[in-house]
Amino acid sequence: MDQVIGKGYTDGGTISTEEAHQLCAEGLERLGPDGKRLLVIIPDSTRTVPLDMMFPIFYRLLSGRVKTLDYLVALGTHPPMSVEKMAERVGQTSESLERDFPEVRIFNHRWDLPGTFAEIGVIGADEIEEISGGLFRESLTVTINRMIFDYDQLVILGPTFPHEVVGFSGGNKYFFPGISGNELLHFFHWLGAVITNPKINGNKWTPTRKVVDRAAGFIRVPVVNFDMVEKGGELSGLFIGPTREAWSRAADLSAQLHIRYVDRRYESVLGVAPRMYDDIWTAGKVMYKLEPVIEDGGELIIYAPHIDEVSYTHGKYLDRVGYHVRDYFLAQMDKFGDVPRGVLAHSTHVRGGGTFESGVEKPRVTVTLATSIPEERCRRIGLGYRDPASIDPGQWKGREDQGRLFVPKAGETLYRIRGESYEL
Repeated sequence: MDQVIGKGYTDGGTISTEEAHQLCAEGLERLGPDGKRLLVIIPDSTRTVPLDMMFPIFYRLLSGRVKTLDYLVALGTHPPMSVEKMAERVGQTSESLERDFPEVRIFNHRWDLPGTFAEIGVIGADEIEEISGGLFRESLTVTINRMIFDYDQLVILGPTFPHEVVGFSGGNKYFFPGISGNELLHFFHWLGAVITNPKINGNKWTPTRKVVDRAAGFIRVPVVNFDMVEKGGELSGLFIGPTREAWSRAADLSAQLHIRYVDRRYESVLGVAPRMYDDIWTAGKVMYKLEPVIEDGGELIIYAPHIDEVSYTHGKYLDRVGYHVRDYFLAQMDKFGDVPRGVLAHSTHVRGGGTFESGVEKPRVTVTLATSIPEERCRRIGLGYRDPASIDPGQWKGREDQGRLFVPKAGETLYRIRGESYEL
């Protein structure tokens, strides 16, 4: 498939189930699916996307025609999902999944098992130096889940949003870091952190996106991208075609639907982390999307009473390292040689901008957790603490003119100041 088909509504309008079915029918027919083994790569539960609509559409169009219809959850390094959670991800129960979709299998990307991966290429040091603008010079071995080689066709089925590491999620990001090995994952997360979140987030052709796309060039199994853009849980855009081209169309629509421009910065911001974020590793997106509109010396409160863990995967590192501004790490990288750079990237993304001079760290803003994580642990890792029971969200609602911003579902909409430049 060398042409993008699809549609999108810049006003947040909705693509109906019938329209989505028609688009998917045309897109899948172009693949010549009969007798093929298909692997569909989907997001985990940390992304808002109407998979409950798309999953049965795919089944109706492909059941009885393809030899295999499997799904792989692109976890990155998130915890594996239970059978019940995987069924819920596609709008089913474990019982209805087995009963109504007997030909379908859904797998976790087992990033935690060494045998998962196959090496598919190497990006040389010269190329990394060029892509990174001279920030790094090192070669990178590209590894990916070896499952992909058991299939005739790969299908990316996921959403696109502004993203702190690559600019916009979606597209080849479903391979890297979605189902990739750790070396590339940790490198380009740290590259994004060094460039900084405000410069990356919401920009399309970033150095980190170039790394991801370059790595995807080593994949020799055919790929098609069903790239979705959602608004309010509904499907507002669907673009089907070559990975980069479909993603580019989706990113353009996402920029119109998922970036909110405001006229001022705020002294106090209360961002409510939705329940799809179950630790600070994922709820950190509240900071990533709101950092540009917080005043110097202001405070961001990540309000999430349901969260009681820093990171289910990387908590041991974060308890040791804590949360710091970028320059804190850059000035003493030798101290953190045994810490995955993706962890350092998360740390500085959550802590935000600031300086580290003469051994003194000065973050630009205060980041406070209003969660079920104990106060002692919050202080120890360098974040503020508030008892969530002491917070009345009503004190933030409707008070933007008083320097208070309330965001009821934070983490997917990027906030920017109108008129400011956010170019790289």
